[in-house]
Amino acid sequence: MGRLEGKVAFITGSGSGIGRAAAARFAREGAKVVVADVSREGGERSVAIIRDLGGDATYIHTDVTEPQSVERAIAEAVATYGKLDILYNDAGGSTAQDGPVTRVSLDEFWRTIKVDLYGTFLGCKYGIPELIKAGGGSVINMTSVVAMAAVPGRDAYTAAKGGVLALTRSMAATYAKDKVRVNAIAPCAILTDRVRKLIGDPAVAGAMGDKHLLGMGEPDDIANMALFLASDESRLVTGAIYPVDSGWTAL
Repeated sequence: MGRLEGKVAFITGSGSGIGRAAAARFAREGAKVVVADVSREGGERSVAIIRDLGGDATYIHTDVTEPQSVERAIAEAVATYGKLDILYNDAGGSTAQDGPVTRVSLDEFWRTIKVDLYGTFLGCKYGIPELIKAGGGSVINMTSVVAMAAVPGRDAYTAAKGGVLALTRSMAATYAKDKVRVNAIAPCAILTDRVRKLIGDPAVAGAMGDKHLLGMGEPDDIANMALFLASDESRLVTGAIYPVDSGWTAL
């Protein structure tokens, strides 16, 4: 039996990158997966990959910056599969337009806050009640090493991911009574297509330096941690922030 047999997972940002890797991994472990993404092309591609693996997946168009979109997507997921056991708020990301607080544009700051922090807030606002109805479950948020160690020149992203980290711990304390576990993963730079483009920027590459003691990560490295947090193996784990960072925060 798979480690997620009988569970239903809702994964934002799963039309590409880390989210796609997690969606495929969850499906291989027996979960029914809702691929929630703003890109229909990417989302439907993820569903096709999962179905080719013999898994069960459905694409639902979701814009994590719009409350009505997130609320509707969660409702549609429950209508499709009957319940929700796992909420994985993966959607987010920085861009090359980020920078020091004195130079980053206001538009870039609010773009980052809306996608990374507000998007996580909305996912939890509408998803956690469904986990409670199901008798409990797992929320997995995505913070970053930038929220745990000083990284110059990424101040919009740092603000957003620091907010996710704090929100994760607060919600863990609030919803433990409902048997809802809330944890977060703090990755280093993971070699998705988006990050490969970012590290082509000398300023970004320079900020990373030589902090990846074990080399750069791949999406499957994060999917492995997410699988543990989604499964009953982590039933006593809540309020935790897991660095999957190639030793970055150890330096």
